[in-house]
Amino acid sequence: MEERTLLALMVFSSLVVLAETIAQKHAIEIYSLHVDCKVTSRFARTLITSKIVNRANESREATFEVELPKTAFITNFSMSIDGKVYPGIIKEKASAQKEYDSAVSHGQSAGLVRITGRKLEQFHVSVGIAAASKVTFELTYEELLRRQLGKFELLIKVRPKQLVKHFQIDVRVFEPQGIRFLEADSTFMTNELTKALTTVQNETKAHVLFKPTVDQQKMNPEFDETLLNGDFVVRYDVKRDATAGDIQIVNGYFVHYFAPQEMPVFPKNVIFVIDRSGSMAGRKIEQTRDALLKILQDLRPEDHFSFVTFNSKVVEWKSSLLPATAENVASAAGFVQTLSASGGTDINHALLTAVSGLEKAEGLPERSVSMIILLTDGQPTSGESNVEVIQENIQKAVNGKYALFCLGFGFDVSYKFLEKMALSNGGIARRIYENADAALQLQGFYQEVATPILKKIEMQYPENAIEGLTKNDFKLFFEGSEIVVSGKISNELDLLPVEIKAQSHSSDLTLKEETNVKEKEQVFQNQSYIFGNFIERLWAYLTIQQLLEKSISAQEEDQKTLEAQALELSLRYSFVTPLTSMVVTKPADQEQTGLANKPTEADNEKHNSVPVGDAYKLRSASLPVGRQRKRMRAQPVVNVHSQLLLQSPKQNEIVCLNTDGKAQPSVHLLSDPEQGLTVTGKLGDRTNHFVHFEINYVNPPAQIHASTDAIVLRRNNESTRLPWTESATATVQGLSISVEKERSVTASLSDTVTVKISLIKFPEDFLGLHFLNTDRFSEKVSGALGQFYSKAGFENNSNMNQRADERLLRGLQQGFRHCLPWHPPGQAPEALAGQADDEAVQERLEP
Repeated sequence: MEERTLLALMVFSSLVVLAETIAQKHAIEIYSLHVDCKVTSRFARTLITSKIVNRANESREATFEVELPKTAFITNFSMSIDGKVYPGIIKEKASAQKEYDSAVSHGQSAGLVRITGRKLEQFHVSVGIAAASKVTFELTYEELLRRQLGKFELLIKVRPKQLVKHFQIDVRVFEPQGIRFLEADSTFMTNELTKALTTVQNETKAHVLFKPTVDQQKMNPEFDETLLNGDFVVRYDVKRDATAGDIQIVNGYFVHYFAPQEMPVFPKNVIFVIDRSGSMAGRKIEQTRDALLKILQDLRPEDHFSFVTFNSKVVEWKSSLLPATAENVASAAGFVQTLSASGGTDINHALLTAVSGLEKAEGLPERSVSMIILLTDGQPTSGESNVEVIQENIQKAVNGKYALFCLGFGFDVSYKFLEKMALSNGGIARRIYENADAALQLQGFYQEVATPILKKIEMQYPENAIEGLTKNDFKLFFEGSEIVVSGKISNELDLLPVEIKAQSHSSDLTLKEETNVKEKEQVFQNQSYIFGNFIERLWAYLTIQQLLEKSISAQEEDQKTLEAQALELSLRYSFVTPLTSMVVTKPADQEQTGLANKPTEADNEKHNSVPVGDAYKLRSASLPVGRQRKRMRAQPVVNVHSQLLLQSPKQNEIVCLNTDGKAQPSVHLLSDPEQGLTVTGKLGDRTNHFVHFEINYVNPPAQIHASTDAIVLRRNNESTRLPWTESATATVQGLSISVEKERSVTASLSDTVTVKISLIKFPEDFLGLHFLNTDRFSEKVSGALGQFYSKAGFENNSNMNQRADERLLRGLQQGFRHCLPWHPPGQAPEALAGQADDEAVQERLEP
């Protein structure tokens, strides 16, 4: 009887604890979340309103977190607490940074926006609210929807992390040209959720409503877990009748959309320039081979093509371009399947070879389009390595005759370098993310540029009647895309004439059209579906984007002028762009300031991967046990060499670890029994740096010993020595070891984490360690570094659970320092630096 009573008490106490845990979890309740999006003639304005109540009997922190498209500009943000509104104020970046720095010096808030994936960036702000109080967050952003592969796409990220009593998404579309098709879907849609989705559509308007009940949101009827976690997408296209496109006018501003249809495709002359250096070993080269094999099948018989592959050496597949006959495509497929990775990276010689190949090509169609597609995953390390010299060499060689498209694979590339080179030569740059679908990303990019139907396009308007005209000449037009030109009508015009000149595959085109200004302005009288000055804001949005893009490839003086123009427009129209910041104010008794900046794709590298041995600009402190955790802001210092780099799994965050002199000579760094991988390291006798790493594999049974002298591969009592003085590669039953001369050795195995060891020559010879594809670690990973890749991982806030906290402290006690990568001015990190007080922060890492 006593045992039963005890058991009943235990069960009862467990239920009480569970009930308290659930109550704690939902103390901060989102009781209303409304996404209201209006799309008027491709220009979208999205307002997200989140209403939160604190149901606890004490003050709690409420968080507003939104993922928005990278192409969007934030235009407004506000918090309303107990009837008082705290607005976001958009300022010039340097001014906002100064205000932010002042707040941070008093231990206050951190940055609010970070890149979270290929298409998205995250806005995040927290505020403390009293018991039973409510807060309303409002965020507005605007974007011009771009047509790709024949459709526009509006993406809304849905992730409330809890059931929401009043949840609603409204998307209203108004397209005067007429809606050809429209569809709405989501990555989390179920049969039950489909009942909550309705679409009403007529000739020019559509209303998509998604309003699930609490029961429909539930993953399981018995639990309070939400299904709403993923992408909500509306895709559509418009009807096109006029051959010269469609012009729309509101309040003296016009926008001209041009997307011709059913035109013959130009034959392409394309050279694929493929990086096969050591860093491409393993999964990257496999995915590249898979993508190229599919792309070869998509070539048209009238196309001509060839390959240039490169590491430290440059190899041409054939001495000239070949027509894409079945025989030549099959031969190319055989060549692609032999691609392997080793050695350095000579981008300059490879691209010059490709340009030369197009120059000397014979028998190409008279009316055709020539292009070079570069795929690389690293920085130039062989031949010419100065990126400015390379850019100058390539621009001089191309001389405006060909289009250069640059694809950067992963985060070890300099995206800024690739982007400038592409934009200077009539192309674009794109990052390929190191995920399972990398091959599909490569194919998707090729499909976008596979069907050129016009070239040398000029959109002409009356010079004396138009001000502020956006870009109106275009090198190429691809099927499924759209040209957009906007400007201000300066004179009282009754008719707005337009003339389009271009070259098609079959002839030279001249298209003319006149638009009645007053008639066009009447179209937008229905204010319920539009925001009145949308074309003016579209013009500003497009102008800012084009000025920033132009500044990338401009000379320094021109760059300053272009950026000044873009800044003036950003402030006038209240856009958070790379030149402005939003200062978010909070109640007086809380962290006073947060800073919302617009990150760029080049900034993304700072969040995802940093080559070992680069000079970091950061401040770090030894973190004593038991102190109150406080946020720290990174500050510039010079020549700090982090020896161990980790990317937190499923997070855009880098952790760098440095020895502090207290570590043991031999350290068990990492082991993962499911991966069959163990890594240990040894410190030098008179140095705090690692001078030896050992990587042990179970299958195949092999060991890699890397020291500052050489790399030794051991298997079955046999040893192979690979010196640092030359590039080399070795493969053992699928295990690839690739040495990049005097730089790094990369060990990669299919479906296994890739290990990269770097040789750092200053201030003294030592080794650095870097893990790639870290999402492949299992939950059983352990060790001084392995602990950071366990399921708990790092949390990017101050609410780390105790288990993760203990792991961090154990790692620190073993002799490592946790630090954060430097963020440039205006892009301060919002990340946990560890346990430190103001005095402990004074320590700086010196060379």
